[in-house]
Amino acid sequence: MPEFDAVVLSRIQFAYTMAFHIIFPALTIGLASYLTVLEALWLATGRESYGALYRFWVRIFALSFGMGVVSGIVMSYQFGTNWGPFSDSAGPVIGPLMGYEVLTAFFLEASFLGVMLFGVNRVGRKLHFAATFLVALGTHISAFWILAANSWMQTPQGHAIVDGQFVPIDWWDIIFNPSFPYRFVHMVLACYLTTALVVGAVGAYHLLRNHTDERARIMLSMALWMVLATAPIQAVAGDLHGLNTLEYQPAKIAALEGHWETQRGAPLILLGMPDMAAETTHVLLEIPRLGSLVLAHEWDGEIKGLKAWPPEERPNSPLIFWTFRIMVGLGLAMIGYALLGLILRRGGRLWSTRWFHTIALIISPAGFIALIAGWITTEVGRQPWLVYGLMTTAEGRSPIDAPAVAASFVAFLLVYIVVFGAGFTYILKLMATGPAGVAPRMPQRAANIPANPFSGGEA
Repeated sequence: MPEFDAVVLSRIQFAYTMAFHIIFPALTIGLASYLTVLEALWLATGRESYGALYRFWVRIFALSFGMGVVSGIVMSYQFGTNWGPFSDSAGPVIGPLMGYEVLTAFFLEASFLGVMLFGVNRVGRKLHFAATFLVALGTHISAFWILAANSWMQTPQGHAIVDGQFVPIDWWDIIFNPSFPYRFVHMVLACYLTTALVVGAVGAYHLLRNHTDERARIMLSMALWMVLATAPIQAVAGDLHGLNTLEYQPAKIAALEGHWETQRGAPLILLGMPDMAAETTHVLLEIPRLGSLVLAHEWDGEIKGLKAWPPEERPNSPLIFWTFRIMVGLGLAMIGYALLGLILRRGGRLWSTRWFHTIALIISPAGFIALIAGWITTEVGRQPWLVYGLMTTAEGRSPIDAPAVAASFVAFLLVYIVVFGAGFTYILKLMATGPAGVAPRMPQRAANIPANPFSGGEA
């Protein structure tokens, strides 16, 4: 049994709050882009179904955005309460990156969110579309800065250590550190996939009730095209990210693959039970040499085993071995789901095949599960380092006793279940209601508002 000391409890508390938080930005990043496409189609075609879908999903976006902000603020406080030494040492790097996120992304979103939510019939068409686009852009800029900060912790560079603090030397190197491009692309694609599965599930739910529902057809159709286009790209991005991780964090790769001995022509262990005490993996199913081919892109490539590192520097192999496989398995399921939808579409049976609509409902949480599983793989695989190779997690923890951390964790546990449980319930009720009752109106300048250069209206 693991010993739940203050370090472990602080990590569990942060993981719990992070798991709740990451759901909302993932949905808002994807939904903001979806809303931009919907409004562009609405304005280009004048088709009322696009307008109804826009006004339906913008409400869900607003709720997700609000809950994401609240859960994000809580996480910020934890840096000061539970991770004070880390905040003090890494503050000169992490602080400005978080500040840039507020000054660029959050200010951009805050400036145009009100126009997006309440201005559809109060401002001109161009301005309202611009507001939607800029909010979507802001969500991506936010992801940019957050991923830059986290990626620096994974592959730190561009700094010097002065009196125990990480002092910036080259901001370009800090921001565009070796793992950042792969992690940013991987995360954004994950957000698109997560949102597409949710949108497709809502469309499928209403098609089960009425297979002639035009708006439900649009939702399922657009979602399936997105998954079909994005899931294979995500597989390639994940492979490139894996190669980058093999170069800069080989211990993480050894742990998630379950390899203990350094070897050439390493097998790909599909199923197994890593045993940290016995320093071995009890293999249930493996494919000879495929591990080297996948990881090193060489038939006889060398893969380091966990025994190449001292026990105190080894990540938790049993945990990330399975979270990694959950992520990959769900990714393959998404590809299969999209291909099956394409087959039914070409056969003209997409709208009437009820068992496929049921599959769409079942697979709808897969994006969130894969996202959290991938995050666990990334963060637990970095252990025991907080800043990889430079600061351990134990060194970055505040001097708080385990009972105090446990008490705050229980408080977070209860409050999050109540508050965000209510939010989830309300969102699900909105999704079940659907866009049928939404009366779309083409955005236009109100008659009593004079045209001006900032209105986006036509003179």
